[in-house]
This record gives sequence, structure tokens and C-alpha cells, in this order.
Amino acid sequence: MPVTLEQAKVAMHDKVDQQVVDEFRRSSLLLDRLIFDDAVSPGTGGSTLTYGYQRLKTPAVAQFRNINQEYTAQEADREDIYVKLKIFGGAFEIDRVIQDTSGQINETQFQLQQKIIGASNLFHYTVINGDEAVDSKAFDGLNKALAGSSTELNADDVLDVSTSAAIESDKFALLDAIDNFLAELDGRPSMLLGNSKLITKIKSVARRAGYLTQSEGAFGRTVQGYDGIPLVDLGYFVQVSGGVPSTVPVVPIVSRTINSQNTTGLTDLYAVSIGLDGFHGVSPTGNGVIRTYLPDFNSPGAVKKGEVEMVAAVALKNTRKAGVLRNIKVA
Repeated sequence: MPVTLEQAKVAMHDKVDQQVVDEFRRSSLLLDRLIFDDAVSPGTGGSTLTYGYQRLKTPAVAQFRNINQEYTAQEADREDIYVKLKIFGGAFEIDRVIQDTSGQINETQFQLQQKIIGASNLFHYTVINGDEAVDSKAFDGLNKALAGSSTELNADDVLDVSTSAAIESDKFALLDAIDNFLAELDGRPSMLLGNSKLITKIKSVARRAGYLTQSEGAFGRTVQGYDGIPLVDLGYFVQVSGGVPSTVPVVPIVSRTINSQNTTGLTDLYAVSIGLDGFHGVSPTGNGVIRTYLPDFNSPGAVKKGEVEMVAAVALKNTRKAGVLRNIKVA
């Protein structure tokens, strides 16, 4: 049965696992509200990490006809999609002396929380940028799934909100672009996803136009939205190149050639409608989506290892249940 992380937590008997699930929910509004569908088919001689579904690309249309006239044939278009669940998370090691002398800040708890944040950020990054053809360990994300679809908008134009002057002159153009973008989707989206620069600028414009709304989410969290649709800053992702860590926005800010002209500081706005008929997560059956392995400091050995692990992927069953507004200049 499809579940949210909040529902999955109820079936967990280990209090630590329940606390870890809550930390994942606190660290990510997307993970908190995402629905996960089971990927295991019981009774088939074993389990599988492959989730197959059909993605609707072009819906069926209806029409009127005259007496003695036939309908013009038109078929809905769909394609078979197979998603492989991926395993991600991380490990940490603590010397038992460090744990015993950690004082007010429990070292195990600190490392566990930081690893949860890292796993959440990796999930965010892959939801947007994942490409199994580039990294076989990752699942495909929205950037790949929406490329060339009917809900990929503004691919050949630039919307400039990079400065205060640009925001003031183009604020209604931005509002119109977002409203036209939302109108292309099948139903009202569950949330709008972007990086901090873009989300901040949308909030600024929405505030001036009276479209900025506010609600309360889980754990007393304040959620600001565009006309009631939550605006989600997906934050930053720490990537390591040559052993040196660097921080980049989950939704990247890039340079693109638009109408034969190179333009810098461009980013995208994503929208998703969460549901089993739209955008949702995929996980093993039961409570296997998140597992925690804590260090055992009562066993021999000076250095103990802990791990946090998640097994999941995402599926998009209808391309009109998600979309991307391209080329918004924010820098």
C-alpha cells in the first residue's frame, strides 16, 4: 500500500528508526509529503528492485460528430518506463573515547543528523538532475523526464529577474509566465521546486502582487507559497571533486545558448503533482525505505561505524503532472 514517511514510521518498532524518519521529514518538505509506492511483488518467487509503469504522454480527446459521420480516430500515447530502486546514504566512524567524552553534544546523534541531511540533499539533487545513463548508481530525475515534453516551457526565451530593476520591470511578466506554466499542468501542483535565489525572487514578486501565502506544515514549520502552492527551496548539494568538497545549488544556475546568444545566470522552476497517477516515490514494501545502523560501543574495537541508508527512486506516470519553466535569469 502506498505510504508517506509519516505513515511508514507507524509500522517501525525501533524508536531510533522513528526518530530518523522524523529527521528526514524535518529536513525536506518534499520527502515529508512524497507518497511512496511499494516496488516488491509478493508471491512471485522473490523480490525485485525494478518498478515498471506506463507513462501517459498524450491524453485521449473527445469530439462531436454529425449524423452519418465517423469520429476522427485518435489514441492516447503512452510508453513503458522501468525505474530501478537505488541505494544511497552514508557511513560514519566514531572512536569510543570521542563518544564517551562528547559531553553535551552527543557525537553519535550529531553525526547521524548530518548524515541524514546529506542523504536528503542527495535525494533532492537526484530528483532534479539524476541521469542513470551518466551515473548508473542514480535514478532518473525530472530534468531528464521532462525534456521535450509539453510541460517544458520557455525553452527558447529568457525571463530576466536578476536585479531589483529587472524584477520591478518584469514582475508581471514573471507572474504571467508562472500562471501560464501552471495552466499547462493537469490540475493544481502540490509544490513548486527551485533554488534559493529563484524562490526568494518569486516570493518577492508574489508579495508585491498579493500572491504570497503562508501555511503551517509538519513540526510547526512555516511554509510560504505562491497563491497557496508551497514554494520549496531544495537547498544545496555538496559535491566532491578531486577530494575537495564544494557546494552547489540543487537546481543549478547555468549558462545556455538561447537564440544564438550565450546567457549566464539561468535556472529553472519545477512543479510536481504528488500522487500515484502523477509524481511519486518508489520504495521496497513495508518499512524498508529508511534503515539505520547505530554504532555498538559495548562490543570490542576502538572505532565503531554507523550508517544511514535509504532505498528509493521516483516515478512520473503522467508528464502533465509535472513541468519545468526554463531559463529564468537570476544572476
